[in-house]
Amino acid sequence: MSDLTRLTAAAVTGGVLSFVLLFFMPFGKALLGHDRGRKFVDGSEVNIGKPTGVGIYFALAFVISVIIFTTEGTGLILIMILTYLMAFIGFLDDRSKQPWGEYSKGAIDFIIAITGSVVFIYFFGSEFRLSFYDRIIVLNPFVYALLATILIVVSINATNATDGVDGLSGTLAILTVLTIITSAFLRGTLTLQTALPGLVLTAVLIPYLFFNHYPSKMLMGDAGSRAIGFFIAFYFMYLKLPLAYLFAGLPFLIDGGLSILKITIGRLTRKRIIILPNLITPVHDHLKKNLKFSIPKTWAAICTAALLIDIIYLLAVFITSRF
Repeated sequence: MSDLTRLTAAAVTGGVLSFVLLFFMPFGKALLGHDRGRKFVDGSEVNIGKPTGVGIYFALAFVISVIIFTTEGTGLILIMILTYLMAFIGFLDDRSKQPWGEYSKGAIDFIIAITGSVVFIYFFGSEFRLSFYDRIIVLNPFVYALLATILIVVSINATNATDGVDGLSGTLAILTVLTIITSAFLRGTLTLQTALPGLVLTAVLIPYLFFNHYPSKMLMGDAGSRAIGFFIAFYFMYLKLPLAYLFAGLPFLIDGGLSILKITIGRLTRKRIIILPNLITPVHDHLKKNLKFSIPKTWAAICTAALLIDIIYLLAVFITSRF
């Protein structure tokens, strides 16, 4: 089987399997949780009762399709297992009658992040490329593991925080993955093998967005957002462009990441320092509550801004790659 055939088969398998699982939701009534709404968030009451945690389905389609068709070997398979472990942990929180505490989830994030970092370094090394310069840098493995762990934890929580508007988190994930794939292509470092996991994720998210566009019928929950966040961080490292997360992942950092930063600084300083006091975070909540944006308008505003950021970044990569 050629690499192109393998890539096509993986994407088609992932997309079809994701659609079938989401359409039929096997054991859904007994398996899935239901949205409880979010305190202090205007409009969240419309989601109360909707099945949540359906990310466990498309994460399964994603992991199975990548494992079956990849030729990367043990390293990627282990990362896929960790991705699904993150989905499963998020799923348990989604179906819990009482949401898990932030410290509990933070500890779990750290354990899986450091495990993923060690697995990555063992199988893929500690080298990376600069986005705008054709230069390879090799870091001390311990330094790389520390930075990789931070990247994974940030990505998990930023992605999770964006999941508050129909279609938003899934769309931003697709834009982010396609942007980093294009960036690697422009740099001449992309192969069909390295493109496979990212394109399969795109393929499994498209059916989800079919069910999650406004007004949504189902929600990915932590099972989806946390698994996506973990994989996206890995994928930037896998393509040897981890620093590109600061650009291609900027929409996640702005919408969801600011919320994490604001909460963290407030707690560390016992609320003596509150950054951006007039901004409600995540930013999509600010748009809905303070600017009175509808859900479709909020989605359109953030996704349009994300697309512009991605285009500017890719233009910069294209220009610098010519020299």
